[in-house]
Amino acid sequence: MVDQQRPQVQEVNISQEMRTSFLDYAMSVIVSRALPDVRDGLKPVHRRILFAMHDLGMHSDKPYKKSARIVGEVIGKYHPHGDSAVYESMVRMAQDFSYRNMLVDGHGNFGSVDGDSAAAMRYTEARMSKISMELLRDINKDTIDYTENYDGSEKEPVVFPARFPNLLVNGASGIAVGMATNIPPHQLGETIDAVLAISKDPDITIEELMENHIFGPDFPTAGQILGRSGIRKAFETGKGSITIRAKARIEEHANGKSTIIVNELPYQVNKAKLIEKIAELVRDKKIDGITDLRDESDRNGMRVVIELRRDANPNVILNNLYKQTALQTSFGINMLALVDGQPKVLNLKQCLVHYLDHQKVVIKRRTAFELKKAEARAHILEGLRIALDHLDEVITLIRQSNTADIAREGLIERFELTEKQAQAILDMRLQRLTGLEREKIEQEYEDLIKLIDELRAILADEEKVLEIIRDELTEIKERFNDKRRTEIMIGGTDFIEDEDLIPVENVVITLTHNGYVKRLPSSTYRSQKRGGRGVQGMGTNENDFVEHLVSTSTHDTILFFTNKGKVYKAKGYEVPEFSRTAKGIPIINLLEIEKEEWINAVISVNEFVDDCYLFFTTRQGISKRTTLSQFANIRKGGLIALNLREEDELISVRLTDGNKHIIIGTKNGYLIRFPEEQIRSMGRTAAGVKGISLRGDDKVVSMEILEKDYQVLNVTSKGYGKRTPETEYRITNRGGKGIFTSHITEKTGHIVAVKAVTGDEDIMVITVSGVLIRMPVEGISVTGRNTQGVRLIRIQEEEEVATVAMIDTDDQEGLEIENEESETEESNEQVDLNSTDSIVSEDE
Repeated sequence: MVDQQRPQVQEVNISQEMRTSFLDYAMSVIVSRALPDVRDGLKPVHRRILFAMHDLGMHSDKPYKKSARIVGEVIGKYHPHGDSAVYESMVRMAQDFSYRNMLVDGHGNFGSVDGDSAAAMRYTEARMSKISMELLRDINKDTIDYTENYDGSEKEPVVFPARFPNLLVNGASGIAVGMATNIPPHQLGETIDAVLAISKDPDITIEELMENHIFGPDFPTAGQILGRSGIRKAFETGKGSITIRAKARIEEHANGKSTIIVNELPYQVNKAKLIEKIAELVRDKKIDGITDLRDESDRNGMRVVIELRRDANPNVILNNLYKQTALQTSFGINMLALVDGQPKVLNLKQCLVHYLDHQKVVIKRRTAFELKKAEARAHILEGLRIALDHLDEVITLIRQSNTADIAREGLIERFELTEKQAQAILDMRLQRLTGLEREKIEQEYEDLIKLIDELRAILADEEKVLEIIRDELTEIKERFNDKRRTEIMIGGTDFIEDEDLIPVENVVITLTHNGYVKRLPSSTYRSQKRGGRGVQGMGTNENDFVEHLVSTSTHDTILFFTNKGKVYKAKGYEVPEFSRTAKGIPIINLLEIEKEEWINAVISVNEFVDDCYLFFTTRQGISKRTTLSQFANIRKGGLIALNLREEDELISVRLTDGNKHIIIGTKNGYLIRFPEEQIRSMGRTAAGVKGISLRGDDKVVSMEILEKDYQVLNVTSKGYGKRTPETEYRITNRGGKGIFTSHITEKTGHIVAVKAVTGDEDIMVITVSGVLIRMPVEGISVTGRNTQGVRLIRIQEEEEVATVAMIDTDDQEGLEIENEESETEESNEQVDLNSTDSIVSEDE
């Protein structure tokens, strides 16, 4: 016989019980704690904090109240967890360096970017921010569902109406069980524009959204995002990684010292720990050259000052800081959110579509609520109108009734009213019987009928619903939109960019004498006729000028050859793009060139093949030919292109097919022409052989490839130039002294450049001060070898031509051609290219 008093023991499978219990716990953490809802972008704790503040009347236009009161309300009614967890969540919602658009308006010490904790909740005060009010707008109009709280004594919202896409605007981060979310914040205006675009074109692609609307994350601490490939991957798949870099600038002082100023940090970087790390690196001599480090940040903004020694290279130190400290960090994106209570990884468009669908539901439920309210009021007004139309009979019926119940029943029976209508008539005040009040009732009824028709039309037409959503989102954008803070940088070799994401376009890459490089679209420069003053090509420092200018493509490989015979490479898109007047970035930020090494030749390569060659020439006239394929694999630290002799330097490199004629021009006006086959193909590190024998202190200024029917263009330091047919230069053997190519005088100056041209190109002449002029080569006269030529550019006193570049007109489609001659200050200095008076004959 079983003992009824003995407790019943149930045997269970512990493995199954552990599995079930763990899954229950995991789902509880996932759904009720760690992950945001895709519709309003909030976790339960954040939603409960805002709802409690709304319930307590802590709106943005009301006075602040103690944070402890808010926390007590939250944990007492909705959130069965610790008070510190609730307070820390609320604190983060009030930090301008944590939230892109703060949802809590805090008053007091709410922490700092240095990692300082907020003051205790009994000291701080808070209220809802203005934009958080838009998350709860219309919450009392049956727009969302409610559920019971943890003990069933209260109701709490399942989700907020959310009049803006908060999930993307403020982002979210959280660690659940077996999964985590890390969604970066985005710019409000861009995100709203993306929602509007989807509402108008449901088939819009993610690529179109990225190109025209939402360009990438926008962090509250600003900074710079390096490249778009990580953004593209995250937007398309929901997972990706982006590199964020601090915004720093270098200030140069009159005493020769430099200072690095950091004004913006990567998202979630602790400034105090960053400074501590830099100090540690300096103390351990891992970074050399820093003399002082201090934090000058105040209420006006962030400012970390890093002072350097006079002999330190600021660009090298800044690059080392990027590599060794949190000045450059990675942000792993995992766009995981709850969709219908289930965790899902979402791409950009899915996040926006789910939000838009939520807004459709909100607008329809709000419209249905307002329709029900309007119909109920219209129903009452219909009863009042009936009573007013039969006023005497109604009054008589009421006066003859002994009780209100009898009167009500009489009204219902006599006029076929509902109970509510009859009660409304009984409750009507005598003043409503006046003529004016009767007119008000009629007007109110007419207005309600129109409103009901409008509300029914909205519910019957989804396009009207979308139009309301667009209007409300546009209003939010107009009220709360601000400028993008985080800059998205394209170009640079510190990160890997997906070439498929970079559009193929023609560009111009410039490099200055002091080593500043930049990329510009080819259409930046307008073509002008010769003799003009030119346009300011770039901003330069004193004693700096443009030295190399290459027309190329964003997908071509740019080879940089230095005076020491080394070669470095970069893709065209890796060179950062700047405006026409910008100085660019130091080449040392792009390439790991050594001290006392500078770029002397820049060429563009589309493909590395065996049947193409690189032809080298040095200042002392030494030449070498090497197959292009030997330069396919160039390390980041560079590669030896040729071994130089003592006191020699590399000045020119050209790409050939192995069957070209080479011309080498010198400063004093001599030129030699010979077939490149006369110099055999050599290994990459070979020194080369003599290409031209120099006279006295003469030096080589140019080496070019000369084709049949080409002309030889000579440009002098004083801005004179001419074309000479290639037939006037006989073919000789390499190593000769060359023949006279130009009449050199004090007026013309020495030879700056010797170019081989067809006449179809444009010439770009750049002076030492950065002024440049562009003109068609066909406008330059063709004359004999022993002439000085004509003026190409007007040179100011104490100014000289620095370099000359040729740009193929085929690469310059869409350029505006300036047909009018530039005005000149002195007409007697105007030179006519078609006049023989401007040509100095050989007899002279």
